[in-house]
Amino acid sequence: MSERFEPEHTESERFISELPVLPVSRRTLLSGAGAALALIGSPLAALAQVRGRLSLESEDGYGPYDDDRLYRDEAGRLYRRRGGRYEPYGERTAAPRFEDDPDADPYADPNARRRAQQPPANQGNAVARPVDDGPIDYAKAYAAITDEPFPVHAFNWRKANPVFLRQEIAYTGREPPGTIVVDPRAHHLTLVQANGRARRYGVGVGKQGFSWSGVSTVNSKQMWPDWYPPKEMIARTPKLARSVTQLQSGLGVPGGSRNPLGARAHYLWQDNKDTLYRIHGTLEPESIGLSVSSGCIRMINQDVIDLYGRVEIGTRVVVLT
Repeated sequence: MSERFEPEHTESERFISELPVLPVSRRTLLSGAGAALALIGSPLAALAQVRGRLSLESEDGYGPYDDDRLYRDEAGRLYRRRGGRYEPYGERTAAPRFEDDPDADPYADPNARRRAQQPPANQGNAVARPVDDGPIDYAKAYAAITDEPFPVHAFNWRKANPVFLRQEIAYTGREPPGTIVVDPRAHHLTLVQANGRARRYGVGVGKQGFSWSGVSTVNSKQMWPDWYPPKEMIARTPKLARSVTQLQSGLGVPGGSRNPLGARAHYLWQDNKDTLYRIHGTLEPESIGLSVSSGCIRMINQDVIDLYGRVEIGTRVVVLT
């Protein structure tokens, strides 16, 4: 439990909510491949410290900083220390391609439910794409998409295993039209349609120890969703720490073409509770057909966009064992 600091303590020991807001210097968020997060041992137990090589000098006219470190409070906000006080630090760098599993518990935090209900800032700029029910032409289906808020790169379907490409198939199962059926063993997601037909997509699913099964519903959908990795992931991933910024719901990666959730996300709930699992796009289309995630169901961006246009809020999702 975080210790509360009374006014008679030194300025550097004040509770972070009491600290003043000064103009922020536009500096590199973190530098050096060896940058990492570690808990500090000072009385400010509520803060986490980033060890890096930030410049002590500033360009904002308020004098040099006290050290070359970044500090993070329990809400994920970043600070630098100057004159014994902690100043908000808001610099953002481009999100890199994450080397860690982009699905590694991305929603495992107390605010996951609230964030799932809150659309990202760019939600209103996304394109509501018309559904194409014509024959599937892979050259067209997996072509680059240029009229979205962010570019969707073409997928090289010729090099992919054809069993994981989008297909229209006959359906003889028992689920009614409109149901999504996920078969983790086959790495397929099937959207049941009318007249004994279905639309099938290849997916990446949970690796050993992270797989799950059961029935859920699509509680919400988002175009170009923001991603809020837990602080534990930020702590073990220096590249991720360099990419996060303060968003409307906390420290995270804004929606865009470098966001691990891709172009669309469907949020799955069960018994009126967030399962913390999603059906979403991916930065790594080569992982489709593999068991690599921490439970989320990932799709090629073009496929998740196609699915998004066909799925309504409340859609039943059945994940097989």
